Amino acid sequence: MQLTDLLHPDRVRVPLHAADKPGVLRELSMLLAERSGAGADEVLQAVEEREAVLSTGIGLGVAVPHGKSPAVQRLEMVCGASPKGIEFDSLDGEACRLFFLLVGPESSAGEHVKALSRIARIVRRAEVRERLLAATSPESFIQTLVDAESR
Repeated sequence: MQLTDLLHPDRVRVPLHAADKPGVLRELSMLLAERSGAGADEVLQAVEEREAVLSTGIGLGVAVPHGKSPAVQRLEMVCGASPKGIEFDSLDGEACRLFFLLVGPESSAGEHVKALSRIARIVRRAEVRERLLAATSPESFIQTLVDAESR
């Protein structure tokens, strides 16, 4: 599975409109719900419940909010960027600028873990993070991920 298998331009928001952590979670959850046919409240609840356990701000300006919910039929992902940065209680204390939101049913646990791992590997590279932040369209954001996954 490639991350780009989960993405289409209508699942990427550059830039995000939200200015704070709750707003980012709400904006991305609504985007995922709209694209997957899931209920926005159920998606947001799953993500907020997971976020309450431990922040998904993984460092390097990246957050990977995620959760499990019966509201979706398969693993779903949406992405966004906020070049100014948003305080996200990140593990390294830095503001987050790149966001990858994943929600799947309980039955997608294996794919869920693989996607989280793949995101973490890709965003370790500074040049990938810089290109994602510089993306001016969903298409250029996705192309950056395509290029990163092909290496």
